[in-house]
Amino acid sequence: MIVVLRENAPKENIDNLTSWLNDQGIKVHISEGHYQTVLGLIGNTTGIDEQFLQSLDIVSSVKRIGEPFKNANRKFHPDNSIIDINGVKIGGGNFQIIAGPCSIESPEQITEIASAISKSGAGILRGGAFKPRTSPYAFQGLRADGIELLEYARKITGLPIITEIMDASHLPLFENVDIIQVGARNMQNFELLKELGKTKKPILLKRGLANTIQEFLMSAEYIMAGGNEDIILCERGIRTFETATRNTLDLSAIPVIKELSHLPVVVDPSHACGISRYVKTLSLAAVAAGADGLMIEVHNNPSKALCDGAQSLTPEQFEDLCIAVNKIREAL
Repeated sequence: MIVVLRENAPKENIDNLTSWLNDQGIKVHISEGHYQTVLGLIGNTTGIDEQFLQSLDIVSSVKRIGEPFKNANRKFHPDNSIIDINGVKIGGGNFQIIAGPCSIESPEQITEIASAISKSGAGILRGGAFKPRTSPYAFQGLRADGIELLEYARKITGLPIITEIMDASHLPLFENVDIIQVGARNMQNFELLKELGKTKKPILLKRGLANTIQEFLMSAEYIMAGGNEDIILCERGIRTFETATRNTLDLSAIPVIKELSHLPVVVDPSHACGISRYVKTLSLAAVAAGADGLMIEVHNNPSKALCDGAQSLTPEQFEDLCIAVNKIREAL
């Protein structure tokens, strides 16, 4: 249930209403927008009399939320959320490019790539330390050593860092990571999501290979229900019958999610298509569709990459992509 307050409602009256709702066992989330203040009521609201709330002088309207996701719902939070990562912002008109190698391989590799993408305009450095691979014989990442190398690259470039977590038991290793990524395979790892809800770090949540948008938002809800509201959603392609590309990039998810939710949406065209020559075109399409950012795989020598070299751009190709993205954004 959401309660929309009248403009200039006295703070004392709002506090009294909030206190009364808390006494009824209802958690109240206050969202102060540019034009109105919204109280989001979380819990069993069946015993709350809508007509009573509507009769209060400070209340403009009362609505029940039909969707199962509450915290992630735009009705609950009308204004776009802005996620602030040490001064680097995503959402609410703030566009960012996240870039870096699929997997961290060596100090030279990660620092060279980090320096290159920083000069081209990337705002956040990505790099895989723990790698979920289909084959148990494929390179699984440098794990804790990889995170240390990512931190070293941050020290050199100043870029915030993001890397993927595989298991809640690894959380202590992520203490100095700026953004924790939840991969597509873990989108419905609910026990992991619950633990991430207890953290104070921004979470980038990737859509699962065969999950609906509602399931995607419900996974975000798991994290938010735990108290962590700094969620970035990432559309990375879904599995369809098409075999020409690795996955099918669902660009329609961008406007649909933005209509349903206040959370920022970034797009990962690298994983979506799996072929480097399509990444630029899909990136431009994502920007035109309203994405709040892009996540691009960049490698200084894709042909020798230990992971996903076929979908990785060279630093020169990445620079060209950034120039084209800026032109699209200027046109919009």
